[in-house]
Amino acid sequence: MASAASRESIKNMKVEAMPVAAEHRSEPKLHQYGGRNALLTEIWESRELFYFLAWRDVKVRYKQTALGVLWAFIQPLLTMFIFMLLFGRLAGIPTDGVPPALFYLSALLPWLYVSSAVTNTSMSLVSNSTLLTKIYFPRLVLPGAASLSGLLDFLVGSSLMIGLMAYYHIAPSWRLLLWPILVMLMFALALAVGMFFSAVNVKYRDVKYVIPFAIQLWMFLTPIFYPTSMVPERFRWLLLLNPLSGLIEGFRGSLIATRTIPWDSLGICALLTALMLVGATVFFRRSEQIFADVI
Repeated sequence: MASAASRESIKNMKVEAMPVAAEHRSEPKLHQYGGRNALLTEIWESRELFYFLAWRDVKVRYKQTALGVLWAFIQPLLTMFIFMLLFGRLAGIPTDGVPPALFYLSALLPWLYVSSAVTNTSMSLVSNSTLLTKIYFPRLVLPGAASLSGLLDFLVGSSLMIGLMAYYHIAPSWRLLLWPILVMLMFALALAVGMFFSAVNVKYRDVKYVIPFAIQLWMFLTPIFYPTSMVPERFRWLLLLNPLSGLIEGFRGSLIATRTIPWDSLGICALLTALMLVGATVFFRRSEQIFADVI
């Protein structure tokens, strides 16, 4: 009798435990395969972690540095002077009537952000491998935080433009209202490219060698130290395939009233950036199923 009662008790315990176990197993699956609304909800619920990781990246960047945030001024400023010497005086590349300092710096600020953000974002998953394998959180938080942290340097460096505009007696116009929109577009572009490479980097570690080379090529394919007017008309459509080209020209046009804002290039840039961001997000979400196992 006691044996039969024990078997019946154990059977009841198994039956009661089965729904709980099934529910526990399905919870990660809901996180993993949830739709767009579920993803946005998860990211919003993890916003504190998002801000913490972004601020941590900022502090790590300037930890034990003698000059600290001054590097955000020094890097674009020195690069601007080098460009003025090499491409302006020695190579004689025209700047379409724009003061050389403004011409180069207005392109260098977004370029330095994009190049740095893509590099840091592509390494965000690998550099946080211990965090990935211990707790669950939306993996998109990591590349998003890496891209966001670089905006501080961009905003600090942008203050140099105020001094240059005052030096050349260039009054700001309504076009300056485009600046925040261009910054958001710049952030989305860097996030899309970096997010794609961060997912690829988990499986193929060659990415850390490919990224610096690809960024160098990207710089030469972007009108940073040369105007678009130098590109022959029959090849100018190729610049439209580079979303960063329209973005750079947009930054220049928003600061300098004498330049025409390339609305067609900006429109194509916005469209390509949106497509790249959606595609990178879908690829990232499909790849994150193996992150913890492969990394």
